[in-house]
Parts: sequence; C-alpha cells; structure tokens
Amino acid sequence: MLYTSLNNSKIKEIRKLKEKKYRDRENLFLIEGEHLIKEAIKNNALMEIFVLEGHKYDFKVQTNYVSIEVMKSLSDLPSVPKIIGVCRKQKGEISGNVVILDDVQDPGNLGTIIRSSVAFNIKTIILSEKCADIYSPKVLRSAQGMIFNINIIKANIPEIISFLKEKGYIIYGTKVNGGKEIKLLEKNKKFAIIMGNEGNGVNEENLKLCDEYLYIPMNKACESLNVAVATSIILYELGR
Repeated sequence: MLYTSLNNSKIKEIRKLKEKKYRDRENLFLIEGEHLIKEAIKNNALMEIFVLEGHKYDFKVQTNYVSIEVMKSLSDLPSVPKIIGVCRKQKGEISGNVVILDDVQDPGNLGTIIRSSVAFNIKTIILSEKCADIYSPKVLRSAQGMIFNINIIKANIPEIISFLKEKGYIIYGTKVNGGKEIKLLEKNKKFAIIMGNEGNGVNEENLKLCDEYLYIPMNKACESLNVAVATSIILYELGR
C-alpha cells in the first residue's frame, strides 16, 4: 500500500514514535537506514518497514510504501532516507560483564559507549533513570545498530550494585586520587564499571559503593577525558 497523506491515521501513529512519551507507552521505536534495519532483523526486533516510493527491499516483514512528503514527516534526518523501520524494545537481562552509566546525558556519548561496549565484549549496560533515552534518533545513529547486540536495562544504581555484588561481581569506579593505574589493576573475571555524568562524574554516594577505584594515566595538561573516550579506554584495558 502507498501512503501519501500526512493525515492518515496509521502515519500519525507512527509519527508519534518520534517522541519519547509515545515510545515508552507503545514500547516501540523508529530506526532509519538499511544498516540499522539489517541489525534489527538479525536480532528479531523489526516489526514493519516504511519504504520511499520508487525503491524496493526484500525484507520479510510487513512493508509499507510512502511518498517523499510522508517520509520527511517520519524522518529525523536532514536528507530523506529510503527506509524507516518500526522496532519493538528489547527486554534485557543481566549477563556477562557490565557497564553502569550514572546520568550520562549526551546522546552521542551514550551511543559511542554502546558501540565500545559491544566491541570489547561487555554483555550488559545498566542505565540510571536520568540517562539519555537510548531510543532517541541521535543515540541510535551513534550506536550504529549495536543497541541490538547488547542487554540494556534501566535500574536504580545502588540497588543494582547490591544485586551484582551478591552475584560475585567486583564493582570498579574511577577516581584520580586514590585509584589504581588501570594497567596495574588485578582484574576480576566478573566486573562492573560505573561511569558518570559528563559534568559531575559519578554520584558520590554511588562511588562509595565501589570495591576498587582506577584511573587512566595521562598528560597533566589534560584535566579529564570525555566519558565515552574514557569508557572505551577502560573497557579495552579491562578486556586485555
């Protein structure tokens, strides 16, 4: 079927998924572009697709065709995509090593952390309640489809740290003063690393719950690293 009207009831409902409150209510989200579509298919998350008229894809899901005006209304991109997908949110369970994010706000940082976590064999990411929305377009584009390849859970951080400790995890935090240089750290097979907000770092009360502290040695002229860069370095070292 070809949709050409912006006022069509189905198009209106899909367009609402551009807003977080509707994504949360419907447990659905939008993805744009063929690469993300393929990642969603591999992980059984794709429900249906909307294809720009004049193009064709052989994906085994419900396919809807739309005019360029309708596609523009559904898309968050400056240039009109050829394909948009509707995905169901995944239910994550804690497994493997864990990254805990304490109020990370920037969508680009969150997407990069997701990609690095998959790259360095982290199985689970736990988000505090105030983290950026992982289903926002900017996070999804930055994560490059890796959101479908990792367990992502939203939880209360003190409660989840207590749970992880009961399961034998060691909890690492970052601290310049009083932390161990990461290369000298005796690594535990089951670990969780907590990373903090761009401006304020890890909440002090959450930091007190950590078992060990580490830091990344660097040039004194540089006071700090971007949280996504720091997370990537730490995960690489912990995985060595």
